[in-house]
Amino acid sequence: MSETEYTSFNKRLALHTAPTLLGIKCASLMSLPTAEFELETHLNIFNRRAAQRGLKIRLIYNCGCRTLILVYSEKKLRKRLTSPDASEILSPLGYDINGSTERMIDRLSERIGESSSFPHEIGIFLDYPPEDVRGFIENHGCNYKMCGCWKVYGSEERARRTFENYERCRKFLCNKLNEGADIYQALRIS
Repeated sequence: MSETEYTSFNKRLALHTAPTLLGIKCASLMSLPTAEFELETHLNIFNRRAAQRGLKIRLIYNCGCRTLILVYSEKKLRKRLTSPDASEILSPLGYDINGSTERMIDRLSERIGESSSFPHEIGIFLDYPPEDVRGFIENHGCNYKMCGCWKVYGSEERARRTFENYERCRKFLCNKLNEGADIYQALRIS
């Protein structure tokens, strides 16, 4: 792997997953061109180094030219997926709420592969408010109050604050990388 590829991957990771890397969001998703990166190498490096912070990264779907990658805090994601509001949405779709977090991610991956449309329950995994996930599903993506990182059907004020916090995380982490730090230095991971 070249230094250029390593830097490019880290910059994309910071841009798309900063709120998760900095601990204010349970999981983030990013889509990468499959041929551009040695993904297995990057995922192995991240999982080895970020484990001390409880962070994981894994491939959840590959459609040939693009690969979906999930970055998550296992502890925070587990808490999120097993909350009563989340369980209400996930259980009818075949998710075993009592199963492992890994198995629930496996089910999400299956749903992405078997569905002709994207499985909208992914919003639960990405820490969107359940009322917004439910609203999106019930309204087929229409009739939302505002749109930012997701379509908002519930509290606009809470969503606005969250969007601002996510943007602060992105700016902070991207600035660190632009100053010459790599992602692990910026996150203070040895």
